[in-house]
Amino acid sequence: MDVTPNIPEVVAEIGDLFERYEQALIDKNVEVLDATFWKSPHTIRLANNEHGYGFDRIHAHRVARVPGPGTKEKRLRLDIVTVGRDVATVTLVYKVRGKDMTGRQMQTWVRFPDVGWKVIAAHVSMIAETPVV
Repeated sequence: MDVTPNIPEVVAEIGDLFERYEQALIDKNVEVLDATFWKSPHTIRLANNEHGYGFDRIHAHRVARVPGPGTKEKRLRLDIVTVGRDVATVTLVYKVRGKDMTGRQMQTWVRFPDVGWKVIAAHVSMIAETPVV
């Protein structure tokens, strides 16, 4: 099993997919948002106002979400860590739009042989403190 960290082409691949997802959030492109996540009852997305256990609940939240720039005003730090060619995490720390808060976003990505890269778990939260990044 190859567990080589941060193979450049794998990091680039995940980076492109993450940016596609971020743009889809702004555009409220539910098709792209849904395509990013694993269509499974085992997929989890926890956020400030959502406990999305399973793809169907995550999809329902996406459909109800208001389009727009969302909560991200400015990126403070983005980290992509890959392990081998089939597992990755993305961690984003950002300034929350219009608030004295810091947002944190994490995603776990897995490359499936039949459907490609999918997020299997994600978490979004906000804190009042400004962390050292």
